[in-house]
Amino acid sequence: MFGQRARGYLPPFVFLACLCLSAAAAPAQDQGEDPARVPTRIVLTWSGDPSTTQAVTWRTEEEVPDPRAQIALLAGDPKSVESATPVMATSQQIITEGSATAWYHSVTFQGLKPKTDYCYRVGSDSAWSEWSFFRTANDKPEPFRFIYVGDAQNRVKSMWSRTIRKAFSQTQDVRFVLHAGDLINRAEADWEWGEWCYSLGFIASTIPQVVTPGNHEYASEEIAEGSRRYWLSRFWRPQFELPLNGPQGREDLREAAYTFDFQGVRFVSLDSNHEADFEQAAWLDRVLTGNPNPWTIVAHHHPIYSTGNKRDNPELRAMLLPIYDRRHVDLVLTGHDHSYGRSHKMAADRIVAPDDPGTLYVVSISGPKMYPLNPDREAIMAEMIADTQLYQVIEVEGDTLRYRCHSADGALRDAFELHKRPDGSTTYLNQASQDQPNVVETR
Repeated sequence: MFGQRARGYLPPFVFLACLCLSAAAAPAQDQGEDPARVPTRIVLTWSGDPSTTQAVTWRTEEEVPDPRAQIALLAGDPKSVESATPVMATSQQIITEGSATAWYHSVTFQGLKPKTDYCYRVGSDSAWSEWSFFRTANDKPEPFRFIYVGDAQNRVKSMWSRTIRKAFSQTQDVRFVLHAGDLINRAEADWEWGEWCYSLGFIASTIPQVVTPGNHEYASEEIAEGSRRYWLSRFWRPQFELPLNGPQGREDLREAAYTFDFQGVRFVSLDSNHEADFEQAAWLDRVLTGNPNPWTIVAHHHPIYSTGNKRDNPELRAMLLPIYDRRHVDLVLTGHDHSYGRSHKMAADRIVAPDDPGTLYVVSISGPKMYPLNPDREAIMAEMIADTQLYQVIEVEGDTLRYRCHSADGALRDAFELHKRPDGSTTYLNQASQDQPNVVETR
């Protein structure tokens, strides 16, 4: 019975020797980490110039006495991180569901070199994250590509995750992800924000996330019969460090309306949840006046031209179209309608010739919640798609902007190009499929 040893058996003295060697070889910093102080939900964003700064936020379940980040130039030598520069974090406590609490920490790295790779980690002496990395933007125009997605919103962990991960895996050297609102479904649901961060995984800690608030990022309560008070999710500002260059004196638009420049493109995020917000519109007009960048892209949640059946935003259209026409905005990226539509070139609320001045408008959806299409939009749309999770890859290279829309399985579903002329106007080349109708119903 005891004459034959079982497979995998180690004599006691050998087992103890291996155990001691294993303990001696393990890095001291990995021993005894407090799980409640381990950094989670690490998200890169920008609050300043993308060529010289980089912001990062993270979360711990408990307060830590010395939250900070460390940063160094990215190198192949593992000893290079030993001389990393520490940067102290700012922290705030958030009350989550019930009486639970969490701590959010943020750091902005400043004085960075343009077009440079850095590595960093966040945490404290209690527990550190892994070493991750990012690249600063160039301080002059240079080719780049980014991912744009519409609403994630529902079943974020189970279904949206496949869309964003496919987009990242299929796109080489993507520089950031732009989210056009409704990242989650319930603004104050901590677990939903957890699913959003989980779905992104290491993507959020290696490339910045550019976020625009949707209506589901707002919570509300009734303050009188027929009257409600609305507020931006209490998780928004602690979780995302965004520029503070929006309309002055508007605390309700702080880190919701903002602008930044990236390698030849001026990007503007608007908070379209404020109806008839002519103050925000005037701010938009100012930041687009004298724009030194060749290209202009604006993002907001609610569409100018709705693709969802029985949906329309005439007040928003009346307020913003004159500005888009006057300031020669090239592309407007939106969500909200849980379907896809991409217009022909538009100006003065009508289709114009490919060589005429005008703007292209996109509505898209990346999550699994779907709405029927709006048949009233077929006339102006080059492509409409229903019941399909999608992501878009946009590439800017000199005087060319290339747009590609893919379904969650990676298949190409729509495409166009814009070619910038010396006078700032564009030539539009529609590359949507010519062998099938422009309205695609997959039910």
